[in-house]
Amino acid sequence: MSEAAVKIQTARRSRRWLLWPLAALLLSPFLMIFDGKIPVRGASRSDWNPQSFWYEPWGRSGVHKGIDIFAATGTPVLAAQPGIVLFRGQIEMGGAVVLALGPQWRLHYYAHLSRIDAQSLQWLSAGEPLGAVGSSGNAAGKPPHLHYSVVSIAPLPWRFTRQTQGWKRMFFIDPAEQWSAHSASARPLRHRLHGFPSEQAALLRRSS
Repeated sequence: MSEAAVKIQTARRSRRWLLWPLAALLLSPFLMIFDGKIPVRGASRSDWNPQSFWYEPWGRSGVHKGIDIFAATGTPVLAAQPGIVLFRGQIEMGGAVVLALGPQWRLHYYAHLSRIDAQSLQWLSAGEPLGAVGSSGNAAGKPPHLHYSVVSIAPLPWRFTRQTQGWKRMFFIDPAEQWSAHSASARPLRHRLHGFPSEQAALLRRSS
């Protein structure tokens, strides 16, 4: 083998060895586990009903595949986890939405926004503003809130249940699982005001 060929082969091997740590560096944010942030500024666990995840019946969705965090219109919506914005724009049911890819290859979906501040392909740090609470999409005319869902790209078979649409629980994750106890303030619960069973539940079944 000529000297030039040896140099080319050596250079190729060097590039391969450089690519592995580079790939690991790029992928590590998506594999690491982070303590998430409640994605509405000033909100606590009293601002949504913990039983509303997978509640049924729930409008066209059948079951509620996320949680609704109630707040005044214009309240900043924050990134619950670090990640990259894959989509920002308008859709029929969600209205103004942001979809971001975060740690563990999970999608974070923020819906019914009154405005969108995040840009496509923008990197978001946990707690960084991405929009504001609103009543867009099919939440029009209903109390302003953020509909927030977390979806695993890879199926999690051990989460399968015999509930309605239980197979989808292999993908949809209760967002509250990512928040440790210290990330929520200890204000008194207001579930009767902000979740079912209440008059607002009937209003919101078509929201998400």
